[in-house]
Amino acid sequence: MARIVITTWGSFGDVNPYLALGLGLRERGHDVVLCMPPFYEPVIRGAGLEFAPGAPDADPALDPEMVRKCMHPRRGAEAIFRDVLIPALGEAHARLSDAVRGADLMVSHPAAMAAPLVAEQQQLRWVSTVLSPLNFMSAHDPIIPPMVPWWRHLPWSIQLRFADWVAGGGRQVASRWMEPVQQFRASVGLPRREHPMFEGQHSPYAVLALYSRVFGGPYPDYPARTTITGQLRYDASHGAGLPSPLESFLRQGAAPIVFTLGTSAVEVAGTFWEESVRAVQALGARGVLLAGREAAPRMASQVPGNVLVVEGAPHSLLFPRAAAIVHQCGMGTLGTALAAGVPQLAVPYANDQPDNAFRLTRLGVARTLYPARYRAHRVANELSILIDHDAHGRRAKEIAQVVNEEHGVSTACNVIQGVLE
Repeated sequence: MARIVITTWGSFGDVNPYLALGLGLRERGHDVVLCMPPFYEPVIRGAGLEFAPGAPDADPALDPEMVRKCMHPRRGAEAIFRDVLIPALGEAHARLSDAVRGADLMVSHPAAMAAPLVAEQQQLRWVSTVLSPLNFMSAHDPIIPPMVPWWRHLPWSIQLRFADWVAGGGRQVASRWMEPVQQFRASVGLPRREHPMFEGQHSPYAVLALYSRVFGGPYPDYPARTTITGQLRYDASHGAGLPSPLESFLRQGAAPIVFTLGTSAVEVAGTFWEESVRAVQALGARGVLLAGREAAPRMASQVPGNVLVVEGAPHSLLFPRAAAIVHQCGMGTLGTALAAGVPQLAVPYANDQPDNAFRLTRLGVARTLYPARYRAHRVANELSILIDHDAHGRRAKEIAQVVNEEHGVSTACNVIQGVLE
């Protein structure tokens, strides 16, 4: 039995995979501690895992303005690092240093910027992770930068030709953001190291890509010892079953179209919910809106009888019963949607979401409609194509078969076991 500390930061999409991993490691007899912001403590303890406080403490539920800055279509990544993560680096370093005392191994998330420093200082074995292909910035698999969504319309040969240029420009800009990290390293007696957002985030022991292999890779320029595990799905923190009004609604008619914006994009929804209801009406379909705690009470009084509004529900139980899923393209949401085997309408807002949407569209399971163009008539047209034509539905079922045959938690645990041994 080993003591393993897992550290992450972000929304539920950045937490649920690590809850799944923690439970998988515990089943193998290990002592697992999740070092996360204190507002996740009830969720972690509710899953039966040990908790240690991490930083930053920024609670999205209490600071929607911070979420809006982090979800900006062009400057979201800059806000996450320069306004949230880097100012809290000292506190994160101190808390994580306390959490790993006596630990045998640490598992880190890309936003856990203190993790490589703590591992180096304490000579601790560690395994780094990524949640989306965007993190690797591979020249063999060009990304879709969030500020230039038109990139996906260029010929593949041109995308490949300019991939290095895009990555190089991104590295230069991010180097300026990361200079305080290098200065902090010096303040704790560590030398300058590789770029903290790129090579510096990856462990020399093992790197886990916690997404499905249907997205491609690993490619030659991925870090050494990279394993694509498959999705680590967990949503028990959102309930063990569907709310009774939702269960009743599902049984009363045809499969509905499900609309969700996850736990971050919901703060920048704009007119998403209103346009979604109009689109459902135009189609003569049924709809379910997972509108979040702020919008759900307001929208519940504004919808017709063929639409149900709820605050939230476990995606793994709801998505397989949908006719189509409209979502923001967070990796947790789309991973569960892929497993459900139904067509998807991708509405990417910021950060890795445009790139994720491009990959879904390339797989043939989705179409993409950006938030600025999200109007009822366009939504209805896109959904009509997805639902009425068999191609997307057939492809969704084919991909679901691959995704559901992956064993993400087991594969990740095997890699970690190998590092321990």
